[in-house]
Amino acid sequence: MKKNSKASLGFIFATILIDVIGIGIIIPVIPKLIESLNGVGLSEASKIGGWLIFSYAIMQFFFAPVLGVLSDKFGRKPILLIALFGLGIDYFVHAYAPSLFWLFLGRILAGLCGASFTVATAYIADISTPENKAQNFGLIGAAFGLGFIVGPILGGIAGEYDVKYPFFIAGGLTLLNFLYGIFVLPESLEKSKRKQTVELAKANPLGSFHLLTRSNVVAKLAVAFFLLYLAGYAVQSTWPFYGMLKFGWTESMVGYSLGIVGVVVAVVQGLFVKHSVRWWGERKTVFIGYLSWFVGLLLFAFVNQSWLLFASVLPYCFGGIATPTLQSIVSNKFKDTEQGELQGALTSLISLTAVIGPIAMTTIFAYFTQDGFAYFFPGAPFVLAAAFIAFSFMTAFGAMGKRVKIK
Repeated sequence: MKKNSKASLGFIFATILIDVIGIGIIIPVIPKLIESLNGVGLSEASKIGGWLIFSYAIMQFFFAPVLGVLSDKFGRKPILLIALFGLGIDYFVHAYAPSLFWLFLGRILAGLCGASFTVATAYIADISTPENKAQNFGLIGAAFGLGFIVGPILGGIAGEYDVKYPFFIAGGLTLLNFLYGIFVLPESLEKSKRKQTVELAKANPLGSFHLLTRSNVVAKLAVAFFLLYLAGYAVQSTWPFYGMLKFGWTESMVGYSLGIVGVVVAVVQGLFVKHSVRWWGERKTVFIGYLSWFVGLLLFAFVNQSWLLFASVLPYCFGGIATPTLQSIVSNKFKDTEQGELQGALTSLISLTAVIGPIAMTTIFAYFTQDGFAYFFPGAPFVLAAAFIAFSFMTAFGAMGKRVKIK
């Protein structure tokens, strides 16, 4: 491990953790905040919520590579600190937003500053040796898992007292981390290794997609990934609205429910993923994963009691065993020297689903829950997601060809 890397890794871990907590902490209060600012019901508020997620995602999609290029030129520390300061102030903009315009402005700025995740991962690469790089990158997954457990629970509890409190907490934590970074964080990129010019032309999130069209097999697997992550936004975008409208949940109940999801995801990713291929092989692991997703989504759509919804989290989250297996299959189609470019292409593809998914899912939710509608069905987004999962499954297995035999 390189010099000062322990303190640096601690800072980067805290940065990613606080970023994720900041995302999760506001989810339980967004429905009521929209209602209070716009005077609409939950059904209409869900549509606005989708556009808020879109505003955040589109900024991350375009600015993540931009901040990465800027950090290659000016160093990691200044770009990280500027982004952290902006994100900290932005949470207070959310808290005091007098109208939806200011709430959207806050989400746009949050997406721009939150794109610093790219810089954080570059920092880890800078301070790691070849021997411990994988271990250090594992901290990112740990920070994400912990953040999505702590954030929603904390936001739900704080939001019961005032919808502004979660934003105060997120803003305070972010600004404290900013101050910590000023005094503790060393620069990781030596001046001799920095780029002499800022090549913004290379900061194109769509530019690497050509890599995914190399062969028919890779292209089909890329489509499978796209449909898979698109389906995930049925849960990510509509969950708080669904729980509040169908089951009468409070903000704290939404927070607890998302915390349970985070715990189950952590258990599946930590215990089952690494053993599933050894137990069942690649093909059966992918099959079991897709089947679990499909069953879980349909259960979400049709259950009529909260405890059944919580029970349905188990098969849905267990589907996560398929994702790393599919990634491994795609990765094996490329040379070692192409892995970085490949992961960048997949990341851009996944980011694109964050732009499309929230709008599609919340629009469908709003349509099927509008006042006076003859076919009231708040579970409609989950049914659509199950269809996406089915198409993704067929595409993935079509790409894997005759090698795929479920034993």
